[in-house]
Order: sequence, then structure tokens, then C-alpha cells
Amino acid sequence: MRHARRNQRLSRPSAHRKSLLSNLAKQVLRHGRIRTTVAKAKESQRVVDRLITWGKDGSVHSRRLAYRILQDQILVKQLFGDVAPRFLDCQGGYTRVLRLSPRLGDGAKQALLELTRLPAATPKRAPAAAAHAPAPKPGTPPQATPKAESAESKKSGTFFEGLRKLFRPKKGAADT
Repeated sequence: MRHARRNQRLSRPSAHRKSLLSNLAKQVLRHGRIRTTVAKAKESQRVVDRLITWGKDGSVHSRRLAYRILQDQILVKQLFGDVAPRFLDCQGGYTRVLRLSPRLGDGAKQALLELTRLPAATPKRAPAAAAHAPAPKPGTPPQATPKAESAESKKSGTFFEGLRKLFRPKKGAADT
């Protein structure tokens, strides 16, 4: 029976379970959300909520406790500098578990564990060619860009070029 047990065992020995929950917490803090099973999501939710509470405290002791779980200085700085300040005005409920459809392979119940306040979306970067192009001088009309080749002409050569590279003898292989 499960009387007075603090956590689910997740069919793992204690060291493996501790490592699993630590890794899940790291991924939630890095990416904002993870997809896992319902049981793992519920257990790692407790760990992430505790980490964010320590992040809101901001003391040296809290940093040491967080480092004990995360084992990553950069992630601890991110927790205390970026993640925890988003939750300063609320008393808990930092994460949520959303149930998903069962996994196709084994039918395990899936869930999405995510932070309730995700970071603001980062703007998409400009294409590499446009990023390195010099800025036009003020008052000059924009120049027209040359038209790109049609997709059909690109496709016809790339497939056979790839095959030629595969079957071309390597230099130095004939010498031995």
C-alpha cells in the first residue's frame, strides 16, 4: 500500500528516478514545455514548481538548492534571472499538465508539461544573405534582386548530382 509515500516510484530505483526528474525539470526550464507521460509530468511538476519558488526567493541558499537539482550554472542563472521573475506576482501554479492522446507505440498516456507563463516569442531572424548585405543609403531607390531559378530546374540536377557524388571513386583509393 501507498501510505505516507511522498512520490510515485515510476518503476525506477531512487537514483534513476532522481536523475529522471532532474532532467525533465531542466528541459521544462530550457524549452518552456515538454511532452512526456502523465505520471512523469505530475512528478516533475512538483520539482519545477519548487525550483521556481526558490527562484523567486533569490537568496544564495536558494541558488545552492536549485543547483543541487539542476547541476548547471547557466540554467540556474536563467532560472533566477528570466523564469522566476515572470511569476513574482503569483503564489504557485507555475506549471500545468495538459493531457494528450495516447502514444502510438505502447498506448501510454501522454501529457504536455508547460510553464503557465511562457517567454515572449523571439522575432525570427532575417535570412543570412539579407543580414550581411550593406544597408542602402538614404534617398536611393531599392535595387531589384535577380530572379531565382525555377524550382524545376534546381530539382532536375540535384538528384543526379547527389548520385554522382556517391558513386564517384575516392581519390587515393585506387593507389592502394
